[in-house]
Amino acid sequence: MKNRLKILRAERNWSQADLADHLAVSRQTINAIETEKYDPSLPLAFKIADLFALRIEDIFVPH
Repeated sequence: MKNRLKILRAERNWSQADLADHLAVSRQTINAIETEKYDPSLPLAFKIADLFALRIEDIFVPH
C-alpha cells in the first residue's frame, strides 16, 4: 500500500525513531511501512492518522 508517511515525517523533521516513539512501535516498523514492505494494522493506521490529524485515506493509498 502506497503511503505518504515519509513525507509527513520529514515535514516535521522527525527521524524514523522519533515517529516510532510517538506511535510506540519500533523504528524497523516505520521503515517497513515507509518502504511499503508492511501494511500497518488498522489500529496502528488510526494512530498514525490521529498523530498527523489526517484521515487514513489521506495517508494510505491502495496501489
